[in-house]
Amino acid sequence: MIKLQKGGFILNERLKELRNYLGLSQEAFGETVGVTKAAISRIESGINSLSDRMILSIVTQHNVSEEWLRTGNGSMFNAMSEDEELDLYVGRISGGSDEFKKNLIKTLCKLSEDEWDVLKKIISEMK
Repeated sequence: MIKLQKGGFILNERLKELRNYLGLSQEAFGETVGVTKAAISRIESGINSLSDRMILSIVTQHNVSEEWLRTGNGSMFNAMSEDEELDLYVGRISGGSDEFKKNLIKTLCKLSEDEWDVLKKIISEMK
């Protein structure tokens, strides 16, 4: 069963905090780490505990600090370069189930330089 960690926080609460921070449903988060919605629900509710394998998967898939996940100490995420951050976001989208997001990324990748200029103008006018 779940044990209290340093600072009085519980590991399952940090998992839920992370998932909510990422804006993912239990189902979507589970997909990113190879488990079902039910598995995430059981962990968050304290019925099951996080295995070392799942912790490794979460750390790898979401660039989460293992120290933060296990103990609550430090930052939630590991520092990364802009390119690493972009790779992480694109990876989340491509591994998810939202076809609109996938198609949007595919469309953006196919834009010509002129089309990028038009898009930049549209976005700057939205601010």
